[in-house]
Amino acid sequence: MNRLSIVSLVVGAVFASALAAPVAANPYAELQERQIKALSAQETDDLLEGRGMAMALPAELHGYPGPMHVLEVADALDLSAEQRRETEQLFETMRKEARELGQRIVDRERELDERFSEGGITSDAIEALTVGIGELRGRLRHLHLSYHLKMDALLSEEQKVRYQHARGYHGETDGHSGGGHHGDHHRHGGHHH
Repeated sequence: MNRLSIVSLVVGAVFASALAAPVAANPYAELQERQIKALSAQETDDLLEGRGMAMALPAELHGYPGPMHVLEVADALDLSAEQRRETEQLFETMRKEARELGQRIVDRERELDERFSEGGITSDAIEALTVGIGELRGRLRHLHLSYHLKMDALLSEEQKVRYQHARGYHGETDGHSGGGHHGDHHRHGGHHH
């Protein structure tokens, strides 16, 4: 067999196997079973339970602790009884407010889903619902981030450093307890970033 025949045979085999391969399934096919098409069961549960869903990562990863995580590592922080009480109160209030907003988001997503299911939805209706959902999600994110600020005000600088270590954040961060905010003058000779 000459070289051209071997190349032709290989190319032909590749094309034949590609044609015989099953067509890739639609990646959305399994999502048809969702109660609310735009939300997984986990996302719905997270919203209804007031979970953070990583919404406060800019605060968390820049050294602003969140109430729930402070409670998780409370012993390592050596919280006073008053600090623990205030942290528990912050967490409960945050969770209550987050659940209320989460319920509203789920309700609007369900309404959007139902409007499409019924047919006849207009562009204006889509705009009203999606902009409303976006605003609610923005409020929810603001809520989670703002409670990191409230929590930050309750802890000493030493506790914030302990928090970073207890949470596994090693080395300097851009955050204030690791190097970027009001703790800078202690770690960087007074130079602010």
